[in-house]
Order: sequence, then structure tokens, then C-alpha cells
Amino acid sequence: MNRKVFITITAVIISLNCFAIDEGMWLPLLLKKYNEADMQAKGLKLSADDIYSVNHASLKDVVVSLGGGFCTAEVVSEDGLLLTNHHCGFDAVQAHSTPEHDYLTNGFWAYKKEDELQNEGLTASFLIEIDDVTDSVLAKLGDAANDTSRETKLGKIYTEMTTAFTKGTDYTAQIKPLFNGNQFFMWVYYVFKDVRLVGAPPSSIGKFGGDTDNWMWPRHTGDFSMLRIYCNKDGKPATYSKDNVPYHPKKHLNISLSGYQLKDFAMTMGYPARTDRYLTSYGVALEVDQKAPSIVKIRSLKLAIYKEGMDANKAVHIKYASKYAKTANYWKYYIGQRKGLLRLKVEEQKHAEETEFTSWVNNGDAKRKEKYGKVLPDIADAYSEIRKLNINRTYMNEAITQGPEIMGLAYKFQDLATNLALKGHYDSDINDMIVKLRKSVDAQFKNYDLATDKKLFAGLIKMYYDDVDKAQMSDEFKALVNKYNGDFNKFADAIFSKSMFRDSVLINKFFNKPDAKIIENDLAYKTTISIISNYIKKYNPAVIALNACLEKDNRLYIAGLMEMKPNKKFYPNANSTMRVSYGSVMDYAPADAVHYNYYTTLDGIMQKEDSTNEEFIVPAKLKELYQKKDFGRYADHGVIKTCFITNNDITGGNSGSPVLNGNGDLIGIAFDGNWEAMSGDIAFDKELKRCINVDIRYVMFIIDKYAGASNLIKEMTFVQ
Repeated sequence: MNRKVFITITAVIISLNCFAIDEGMWLPLLLKKYNEADMQAKGLKLSADDIYSVNHASLKDVVVSLGGGFCTAEVVSEDGLLLTNHHCGFDAVQAHSTPEHDYLTNGFWAYKKEDELQNEGLTASFLIEIDDVTDSVLAKLGDAANDTSRETKLGKIYTEMTTAFTKGTDYTAQIKPLFNGNQFFMWVYYVFKDVRLVGAPPSSIGKFGGDTDNWMWPRHTGDFSMLRIYCNKDGKPATYSKDNVPYHPKKHLNISLSGYQLKDFAMTMGYPARTDRYLTSYGVALEVDQKAPSIVKIRSLKLAIYKEGMDANKAVHIKYASKYAKTANYWKYYIGQRKGLLRLKVEEQKHAEETEFTSWVNNGDAKRKEKYGKVLPDIADAYSEIRKLNINRTYMNEAITQGPEIMGLAYKFQDLATNLALKGHYDSDINDMIVKLRKSVDAQFKNYDLATDKKLFAGLIKMYYDDVDKAQMSDEFKALVNKYNGDFNKFADAIFSKSMFRDSVLINKFFNKPDAKIIENDLAYKTTISIISNYIKKYNPAVIALNACLEKDNRLYIAGLMEMKPNKKFYPNANSTMRVSYGSVMDYAPADAVHYNYYTTLDGIMQKEDSTNEEFIVPAKLKELYQKKDFGRYADHGVIKTCFITNNDITGGNSGSPVLNGNGDLIGIAFDGNWEAMSGDIAFDKELKRCINVDIRYVMFIIDKYAGASNLIKEMTFVQ
């Protein structure tokens, strides 16, 4: 695409963004020009400048990205106190838990700042500014705009521009493409590296409903946890030190005790991870036919094996709690996504749009035909080839590299084996590799159970062997399977009785006298390499090439759609950068004769209680508070509201995002989407899409009346 045409298309994109209200994840930088009127008409009492400004404190200064984008959090005190979801703080809670101090079961509360717990590697990033750098990037890209060197050159351009921008500052920056590479923006951050655990309710509150209620409404989950940002005495980011002090942010949110009513304005700000709203019919078909069913099948086995080990042993339960939760979350997601895509007939809708596009191209002039004529046929051809490799690719990701942990660890030793074999002696490079590998070994065996991993190996490797095209498997792997006569339990017995990767003591003994042949002859290593290296060498180059073709053709397809539909409302996909979504508090009717209210109450928790099911256990103290109606100032007409729903457009990464009223005060924390609209990452359901939020008054009720953490309550600012 030449630069002149691109700029025209960009102008079309921008000019259209002002019309949507509920659908869309909007760039804060553009709110003033394109969304402010809509937002104020819907109930916003602030200006766009109050939401995003580089000249004074604004709402962007209270929202942080956790750990580089896995979740969102918000600042709620002048001492850097953060609120996020329980499932966002779950790893931190799990990491500090032991059978003697089981914070997962009992909760954790720091009643003094000195009791707050360090979390190695956890960061909090504040957005400083957003800049449109499209013209600069395209000028530097030049003739490489559409050739095979595009991505390589873009990487160099990003590095050059961000390095120049942040030189001499404490900031970091990243450039990301929008609209599949038709537009480029730079995001600048201030990253804090000392983020401590302050509080979390017991899992019986923070995960109430468990897998059964996950992605469902009505919901009664107190899905929140608390963190705090620390800095050095100069107020700058610093790694953990006992001398660090709480960070004093530019601004913090007020906690609203006023609640909400049906159709009230609601806004979220956060870091949605990824959407693919411009996916073609061919991509939708691949999701429905291959990807989702394969992931669900693999994860179902993982979850069954995890649960067996966790139910049998409390220590294993603590070790595998986070792994189970992460696996379960997207296991259920893919079940719901597939159902939603089929229910909405998304593939058919996309196909109809593509038919219209083809007609528009064919009825155009020679220039249009030359530019767009091959786009859809090329996309169809690419997906036809991808289908042949996609089952193998999905199993590689889900059953092998994220499968048995013994294989993941063994694969990390490949570079060490190669270097030992080449050099034949110990040197500083090999020492550096061993230092890094020691950290991987320590991390793995901190939360590891051999019996569980052995069952994972037997089950997942059998599934891989049964389901992947055997013509795509290596002769070495098939020979190993034949050696054990296709008995994967015997295969697992051999691996877990012979491999050094089953035991940290054996690995550390190896480190004292490293030898390439020990690694190369290790059965776990041989098995792992026979699968992964075969895929990487024989099939990964083809997958990379096909994806490169798709990127180019999808970029042109989106550009063409915008030319074809100048009055259509286009907005960029999510890509882990700050977005604003706005809408209303809404009820909904998902089926004939079914109506869901827009909020739930503490009454529902008591109605769901089941002391025989760990997902629905109600803590004794919560029952006592309920029975006494000891709700403090957090009740709404004598009732504790637990959760509520809005029609805001969110996705993964938005977990922990603040839900704000028209005054910009905190009324809730977003934590989930609803089952009926699980297609949302690919297709937004305007009728049924809902954002599930924990009511901020329920959060405060738990902190104050349940936990007795008055020290935290006193930090926060409340408004009625």
C-alpha cells in the first residue's frame, strides 16, 4: 500500500470511530475528538481530558498494567494501594502459601505495611502518553511495506524509535500496530518493580462458584485482591529493598458508596489482551472445526489429572492450584466460544461480507482489482494449508510444550547440550547457561509433583500419538513408542525411573560435572527432542511463511473493507494497550422466558451454599455477618449487593479493570464475561454481551467487616 492511500484510509478509520457506544475498545488519546459527546450523552460527567491527559493528572494515571499485561489494577490510595481481581493476585497468594500458612484457603491480610509480601518479577506499569507514529514508521519502512522483510524491518524501526524517545528518561516504550499493521502508535510507560501483596480473601470468597460459575451469570464471586506499589526514597522505580517506601501516585480513585441503577453510565479502563474482530470466515472455521475442540479435549485431560492429585494431597493442592485455575479458565472459554460462534452463525456472516467484498472488487476499476483481487483467494489458500498442520501445531502448544513439565524442563537443556558437545569443555558461556538453568530447576520443583506429572506424560503423549497425523511424527518418536509396544504407562514408567529431569537433586548433581552425552542419552530429553525438533525443523517454517502471507493479506483486506464501507463503524482490535469501554448497567434475557437481573446479593451466596462442594463453601464468619445483618455502611437498602453487569466491551487482560460511574468514581472491578456471549473476542454480541463486575461495596464489606482490615479502609477515600 502506498503512503498516500494509507493516510486516506487512516482518516476514514478515525472519522468513523465516533459513532459506536457500547461496542469497541477505544484509544484514550482519541476520546476528546471522537467519543466525548457520546459518552456525555450517556451519562459521563467528566471531559475526555479528565480521562486522558499528558498535562495534568487524569484517570489514565490511576490504571496500571500488571506484569506487562496479564491483568489490570487501579490505585485507590495516596500510598499506592492497588485493587485488582483475586485471580490476578492468585499466583502471588499461591507462591506465599504453605500447608502451615495456607493463604489460598484462609486468605491473607497485612494489618501493617511491614507485613506486606514481596513478589519477585511482578510489575505495575503506568501509562505516560500515547503518540501516533504512523507517518514516521511508514516513512522508515519505505519499499518494505508489503514484502517479506516487513516484520524484521518493523522490529528494527520500533527499537530505533523507542530507544530514541526514552533516552535519558526512566521510561520504557513500545510501538504496536493497529488494524493489522495499517496504523502505528507508541505507548510510553513508567514501570514499578516492587509490587507487594497486601490482602486477599479466602478462595471460598475470591473464587466462590469455582469452575461451575466461571463465565456464568448470575455470579456471587468476591473476585478481588490488594497490592501495593513501592519505590525508592526518591519516588522512582526500584527492585525490592527493605528501604523502599510506598509510592505516592499523581491521583487515586474515590470509592463510591452510592451504587448504581439500571441503565446508569458505566466505563472501564484497562489493558484488554487480544481480540480478532476482523477474522475472516476461513479463520472462524478453523477455530470452530479444529482449534477449540482440540484445546478442550487436551485441557479436559489435564484438569482431570490435576484434580486427582490435588484432591488426594493438600500440599499438591497448593502447588497445582494456580496451574489448575489457568488451565480451567480457557478450557471453559473455548467451549463457550465455539458455542457462541455457531449460535451467531459468525462464519456465515463473515462469508456474506466476503462475497460482498469480492463483488465490490470485481465491479471496481483496474487499480482496485490489482490491489485487492487476490486477497481473499490467497487467504483461502493459506488456511487450506494451515489446516493440514494445525492439529499438530495445537498439540505442540497444549500437550507438549505446556504439557508434562518434565518435557518442558528437558527442552530447556538443548542449548547446553549443543554447546557442551561443540566445545567439549567447561567455559564461561556454559557456566552462564547453567546459572540460568538452575533458576528454571528451582522454579519448577517448587510447585511440582512427580506422580501427577507422570500421569500427565502417559495421558498427553498417548493423546498426541493418537490424534496427530503420524506422517508428521519423527521416526525417532515412533520408534520409542514401538519400544514400549504402544503402552504409554510403561513409557512413562521408564521416563520417570531413568530421567534426571524427574528430580532436582539429580539435575544439580549433573551440574557439578556437565556432559553432553548425559543430556543426549536421557530418555525424557530424547523423547522431547524427537517431537519438538521434528516440528520446528519440518513444519514450523511453513507455518511462519503461511502466517506472514496471512498478515499481509489480512492487512489489505481490512483496508479494502474500510474503502468499501465508508459509513461502517471500525475500531482497532485489542492488543494489551490501554483502552476505554463505555456503556450502561444492563440486565438481559438470554433465552425464551429467562430474564437475569442486573445485580446479585449476599442472599444468593447463602442459597448456593454447599458444604460438600469446595466451590460453594461459605466461610463461617461470612454467614455470621449475614445472619446478624452486620453490613456496616456497605448495604444498599439493607442488602449487600455482590456483583453487577454492564454491557461494556472487555476481554482477557481487562481482569481487574476499574468500573467507573459518570463522576469517575469506583463502583466495581471487572472480572469476567458471560457464557452467552463467549464469541466476544471474534464477534461482539450486541444483545447479550455482558461484563461481570464485583460490587465495590461488597469488596469493602469483606475488607472491613470480614477481615477487620481497618488500616486499609482508613487509607481509602469514600464518596456517597
